[in-house]
Amino acid sequence: MLAACSPTQDPVAKLSPKERAKALAEMEGLEKSGVLKRFDLVVRSMLPVIERECRARGGLKCRFAIVVDANPKAPPNAFMSLDRADRPVIVFTGSLLKDTRNEDELALVLGHEVAHHLLGHVPVTRESVWEGALLGGMEAATRGGGEKEIHAAEQRGALKAVLGFSKKFEIEADQLGAILALKAGFDPVRGAEYFVRMKNPRNRFLSTHPPNSARRAAVRRVVARYRKAAGG
Repeated sequence: MLAACSPTQDPVAKLSPKERAKALAEMEGLEKSGVLKRFDLVVRSMLPVIERECRARGGLKCRFAIVVDANPKAPPNAFMSLDRADRPVIVFTGSLLKDTRNEDELALVLGHEVAHHLLGHVPVTRESVWEGALLGGMEAATRGGGEKEIHAAEQRGALKAVLGFSKKFEIEADQLGAILALKAGFDPVRGAEYFVRMKNPRNRFLSTHPPNSARRAAVRRVVARYRKAAGG
């Protein structure tokens, strides 16, 4: 259950004895509190829906690694990435598992991260960031900038590229994630109450995430449309 880029690796083996002891103690605490049992229930309920939706889209790798980061200092967070073979890896921090209050909130978060893979957001983001950084660096070099100036321009170019579509991607992932959770038998509208407790991005202009109120509203809209179309 400890996070790793590849399910075949043992991340605990790479930790120092002190870090290993803390990570194992954190996992034991999650186990005793019942948080891991709740997480396991959500994952087991969601996986059939996730795999079915993934295969229906075609051309995607649908064997997900869903793991827990047991670092007790890690803030509440979940993220999706691809390993070296482009297989989807979804990581939940232990603090996020403790921060969620019910299965519906966990299901919406999991659905959101899965949606990033189903919608192809990660490769697009990765390519756009690379292109933005390259163009920014080239422009700085053309102007005769030094190494520091070129590096700063690369960072600005990468950030500009991400900000161009990241908020749109987040809303899209919220909406598809809500449908995935709904199909698995969870209540994503109730799950969206998690957004009420989340802190809004400090700088909305530079943030890659939309305001939490917008995310909650997007979930409510898509669920209402889905239920209306389904006759319920």
